[in-house]
Amino acid sequence: MVNIRSLDPSASPLDYYGSELRRLREEAQLNQQQLGDIIFCTGSLIGQIENAKKLPTREFSERVDAALMTGGLFTRLVSLVLRSQLPSWFQEYAEMEAKAAYISTYQAQMVYGLLQTEEYARAVLSVEQTDRLEEMLAGRMERQRILKRKNPPVLCVVLDEAVLRREIGGREVMRAQLEHLLTFVREPWVQVQVLPCVVGEHPGLEGSFNLLRFEKDPDLFYCERYDSGHMTANSHVIRERSVGYARLQAMAVSPKESAELIARVMEEQYGHGAVA
Repeated sequence: MVNIRSLDPSASPLDYYGSELRRLREEAQLNQQQLGDIIFCTGSLIGQIENAKKLPTREFSERVDAALMTGGLFTRLVSLVLRSQLPSWFQEYAEMEAKAAYISTYQAQMVYGLLQTEEYARAVLSVEQTDRLEEMLAGRMERQRILKRKNPPVLCVVLDEAVLRREIGGREVMRAQLEHLLTFVREPWVQVQVLPCVVGEHPGLEGSFNLLRFEKDPDLFYCERYDSGHMTANSHVIRERSVGYARLQAMAVSPKESAELIARVMEEQYGHGAVA
């Protein structure tokens, strides 16, 4: 017999998702195995999700919506569920990032989260998130959906050259990550530039930071330290960091030259003929 856990729908987006799945399944007069057969999964998986023991995927949610004719309810809910897997201190930024019309970022240590491959993100998160790795990874991949929507934000990225050369996840992971960066060259709303190491001192020496612009709301500045994030709309900070970002863009090589540099590092450092 299936162990039915009593859920508090207000406890979390995951609990609400599970309680709604159970309620609508029962309204359709289907048991867990029957619904599983319809959407090509096991009844056990249905039970785990209903009991908030396992994260639903977007594909699972779309199939449930079709099977139960819910008008896209679970496809909408899954975005909230996956975003809730992000660190609590980061969730507010992720919500604002999803609403931004323009995103400008300088990254000194790693590829910006919106441009990371799944394996690169897995390697980054595995450093300190071994107990919730899959949940955190799902949340990070969900963030990237804003780049696939009908009207994506304009995204300007300045990467320190060290980001390209820091081997995260191994050579194959890095090669795939740099290949992924090159795919954005063809996207008119994404601009990737590299800040060469030979530049020396520059306005980003204090660390990575992001600037968000909105159609109607005030601009936001965001940076983070260990286990915390700082976000502000202070006009003095916005003005100072906007000027700093413009200088970083001017010091970086052009998007075309940046793509050439990324391709060169990919072949020289992570190519199949590169020395390990």
